[in-house]
Amino acid sequence: MVLAGSLKEREAKYKEEEEFKRGFRQESEEESDNETEQIKQKHKGIQGLIEINNPNWVKPKNVKARDIDIGKTTELSRREREEIEKQEANERHMKQQEQGKTEKARNNLERLALIRQEREEAAKKREEEKAVKEQRKAEARK
Repeated sequence: MVLAGSLKEREAKYKEEEEFKRGFRQESEEESDNETEQIKQKHKGIQGLIEINNPNWVKPKNVKARDIDIGKTTELSRREREEIEKQEANERHMKQQEQGKTEKARNNLERLALIRQEREEAAKKREEEKAVKEQRKAEARK
């Protein structure tokens, strides 16, 4: 039973330490917020002495999960935007071509109409020639 009592004591002591740490953390977070506002970023070497406007130098940006704007939409890059516009233009062109509104489509339709007409004429000629052959065979038998 001595172990059980000591275990309870350890748990109680552990809980007290955790509560103390939580209280200390909250106080230190409040203090650190105030300190970060007052103290600028520490510089290495002579960077603190000389201010340089380097356009390539980017400050490290740490974004916390709570600071992320979920409602904000991301913008597409120029290449992505151009690719989407190109696809949409191609789709519009194909629809117009199917409807026969483009000049190329009109030319194709005219050409197809001529081909159909020529094929119909050729089919009529074949039928006429076939009919003439049959008549000749019939006459030759008589």
